[in-house]
Amino acid sequence: MSIAGRIEIVKDLETLSVQAAELIADHIRESSGPYRLALSGGNTPRGCYRHLAHLHQLPWDQVEIYQGDERFVPPDNPDSNYRMIRETLLKSIAPRGVFAMPTDGTPVHAARAYEEMLRQQYGASALASGRPLFDLQLLGLGEDGHTASLIPGQPVLDNRADWVAAVPQGRDEVRLTLTYPALESSRLILFLVSGASKRDQTLPAGRLRPQGEVIWLADRAAAGA
Repeated sequence: MSIAGRIEIVKDLETLSVQAAELIADHIRESSGPYRLALSGGNTPRGCYRHLAHLHQLPWDQVEIYQGDERFVPPDNPDSNYRMIRETLLKSIAPRGVFAMPTDGTPVHAARAYEEMLRQQYGASALASGRPLFDLQLLGLGEDGHTASLIPGQPVLDNRADWVAAVPQGRDEVRLTLTYPALESSRLILFLVSGASKRDQTLPAGRLRPQGEVIWLADRAAAGA
């Protein structure tokens, strides 16, 4: 965990899920306007989303939901990150808006479409320092150090021109992902890390240069505690 930030170590994945949900809820409650929340896929955040869905009196009508990455599969596919988010969180809440990554057409066109949507929501064609794209960006950490779908050895790691990119190789399926500039443009980045295999992984996650606050929530296995 080479990115500077506050590190909180908890007992296990269940405790991590509850604490992450409560932290996200606190930030939503403190918001006075549209709150842009970018969610991750994978297994680690499932419990967090389930807990978040059942926390009471959250102003979901002020929250916009985005995705940090997606597998290029139909939204009803079992491997779809959007399907997981829908089944664990979205079916129980009514947010201001849900902006899922498109998975029709070609991956390149889908990435461009999502980027254009982000530019419209942001209100500008270039990211400005001090004006984050997202209020909270939820990220995980893979065994190979990947975060979102910034996969080791892939050209996307050097792409700082786009906000969204297709990742055609490196995994069994094509992926779409936010690039470093879009991930870094966040008021808060919250990393959820679980499992002993996640220790000492630094790249590509270690190349992030966040503009805002960073909090690491790790269970004891991941922290080696």
